[in-house]
Amino acid sequence: MRVTKAVFPVAGLGTRFLPATKANPKEMMPIVDKPLIQYAVEEAVRAGITELIFVTSSSKRAIEDHFDTNYELEANLFERGKHELLEAVRGILPDGVSCAYIRQKSPQGLGHAVLCAKQLVMNEPFAVLLADDLIDGGKSSCLQQMIEVYNQTKNSVIAVERIPLSETKKYGVVDIGDSQALRAPLQAIVEKPNPDNAPSNLGVVGRYILTPRIFSLLEKTTQGSGGEIQLTDAIAKLLKEEPVQALRFEGKRYDCGSKLGYLEATIAYALKHPELAEDFKLCLQGFIQ
Repeated sequence: MRVTKAVFPVAGLGTRFLPATKANPKEMMPIVDKPLIQYAVEEAVRAGITELIFVTSSSKRAIEDHFDTNYELEANLFERGKHELLEAVRGILPDGVSCAYIRQKSPQGLGHAVLCAKQLVMNEPFAVLLADDLIDGGKSSCLQQMIEVYNQTKNSVIAVERIPLSETKKYGVVDIGDSQALRAPLQAIVEKPNPDNAPSNLGVVGRYILTPRIFSLLEKTTQGSGGEIQLTDAIAKLLKEEPVQALRFEGKRYDCGSKLGYLEATIAYALKHPELAEDFKLCLQGFIQ
């Protein structure tokens, strides 16, 4: 089956960005002129996803509103002749792409968030995208590269990248043996190991393609690291039943879950923005001087 559904876990509290995220979802924080969640949605749509499933919470209404039609705004832009802005607003969600929303009643971890989407995904392979990880894949997005691997293998696929060994406690970490290939079968996956116990320095980033078998395994997964239901733990169980592929994707990831990564992404995207790049470059040079 083709991968046409994507799950976006967006119910987190965004505590690392308080007070900015007290009333505004962290996924709605802008990188230049688009919110983080829109970049993730655009990556999914570009890869052929047509059904977007948002696992949300009561404080994330702004995300639903962002992907809905705002008739008053559109009428105002039309009357004022601001046609480029009107097209930008209307193009946030392309034709043929649908949205569904389901609430995660309490924050119980990424694994639980994915499990909340079970009834909407049903018995199909699906993608999971974490908006915190903004990935600039160039000509071929990270998710496009992963779907190509899925189409070839029909296996679950996890995006990984090399991380400093000192930071393994922040990531799920995979073991692919001695393979130097960009794509390799997983031998093991561990959630947030100490550097001394980490199987490698390949960390999992926020992109997954999973077979529907993951749902029954998540239902049996107990609380793990941080007292949460970890998706990594369920993938470790999945690995005992069917192959899982690790993909070292081509592209640059920005960890927008951290303040420094968010600022780095803002600078990088401003420097390639068609309207801002040259002026922003001069602005930065002024700060350096």
